[in-house]
Amino acid sequence: MTPLMWATTGLAMAAGGWQLASAPRPLLRRLLFLMLHLIYRLRFRGRLHIPPRGPAIIVCNHVSFMDALVVGVASPRPLRFLMDKPIYDSPWLNWLFRRVGAIPVDADRRDPGSVRQALAEVSRALRQGEVVMVFPEGRLTPDGEVQPFRRGLELILARDAVPVIPAGLAGLWGSWTSHHGGKALTKRPRRFRARVALYFGEVMPPAEASRSRVAARVHALKAEADGWAGAGRRRE
Repeated sequence: MTPLMWATTGLAMAAGGWQLASAPRPLLRRLLFLMLHLIYRLRFRGRLHIPPRGPAIIVCNHVSFMDALVVGVASPRPLRFLMDKPIYDSPWLNWLFRRVGAIPVDADRRDPGSVRQALAEVSRALRQGEVVMVFPEGRLTPDGEVQPFRRGLELILARDAVPVIPAGLAGLWGSWTSHHGGKALTKRPRRFRARVALYFGEVMPPAEASRSRVAARVHALKAEADGWAGAGRRRE
């Protein structure tokens, strides 16, 4: 991007942030949708797999700090999602995370009881018929590949046996919000209008949503999404 393009984008983001701060939630989702479509070339597939009503869990691989927003605008229904408490407490973005329904969680060694409180909030959301998104890797990928799943999904399903929708995300590895080439958010943005693909898979009944089975579906969906997102990078 040229300096003029960066300045224009910065002004647009600032203006958008001012609008988002005071927007009701439906309008907030529309504004985020438009902003992300300005930044990325987005491709969504399988959104109809998300049930039109009732509780469900979306399980997605974790590539960058933009993941939750991308999944959120792709979903036809509002989402609740778990996120690291240090990020949730960011003085610049906390207002946004609160408005979009993020559920903060921290390691028990830093904040005893945090995991229990977060799981209780997830359970309340599901019992109220909401959709909750989780990143079962528990951290951003350090190499662009899907990392081993932790047991958070199993703990959630043990309390609330709800349908699971696997999802694979591609195209954000290499962005300044990923750990590619150094710690996320410490590098200058280099790519504009990158291809970002998010593919949702068929609903998995809770009895079939073991950690290994869900991980296998997320791996497969990410590989399919990589095919489209990677084609854009090869032509850049």
